[in-house]
Amino acid sequence: MEIHLTQRSSCSFPIMKRLHLAFVAVAFMASALSSFTSFAAEEGWQNWFADGTLQGGQIISGTASYKVEEGVLVGTTVDGSPNTFLAIGPFKDFELEFEVKVDDELNSGIQVRSHIAKEGDPAPEGSKSNKSLPAGRLFGPQCEIAINGTAGDFYDEARRGTWWSLLTHTEAVRTEAAKAAFKKGEWNHYRIVVKGDHYQSFVNGVATADFTQPGDPEGYIGFQVHGIKKGTGPYSVRWRKVKFREIK
Repeated sequence: MEIHLTQRSSCSFPIMKRLHLAFVAVAFMASALSSFTSFAAEEGWQNWFADGTLQGGQIISGTASYKVEEGVLVGTTVDGSPNTFLAIGPFKDFELEFEVKVDDELNSGIQVRSHIAKEGDPAPEGSKSNKSLPAGRLFGPQCEIAINGTAGDFYDEARRGTWWSLLTHTEAVRTEAAKAAFKKGEWNHYRIVVKGDHYQSFVNGVATADFTQPGDPEGYIGFQVHGIKKGTGPYSVRWRKVKFREIK
């Protein structure tokens, strides 16, 4: 009888030990997950379009279409439409990251701190034209998405009509590496940081813009579908893994 009890004891100990170790492992994983979730929340990142909606944005300036497919924002041209934007905001200081893929025949861009023209507004300050913009037209700094070597540079959309690297004499950042950073036919990673008067962009980890300008302290982020000529297209641009956070 004593031998039988000893055998049961020697058998049950490893089982209890394994259960204890399993409990410790589960507790550790739960703690680590809780810490990670808390850290992410503290960092303030938002995952845009993850819920399948257009993030409360408004489609303005043109008639291109936008939809979300499994967290991917898809913008598609419409025959004869001018530049179209999905505008979200307004925001002041922020950081924006995303991956983008654009059809070779199309270029695109991300507006930052941009403005929506209203009926009766005068021509935007600094505009190369004295004509006022149509109501609903988005204008301001745009980070370029294109396969022609301009990706990551900022263009002053519907206003000055030129590159901010030229306006701010920061052409030095437009190195050969910067011009070659965007990969044709692939998903490309962008990081845009706007804080105070300072604008920066990075394409696939390469610095592609770095300048200061005080003229646009607040405005909209706009996902652009560029206009196309009648009889061409349709073409699409896709954004995925879109992360945004405001900088306080």
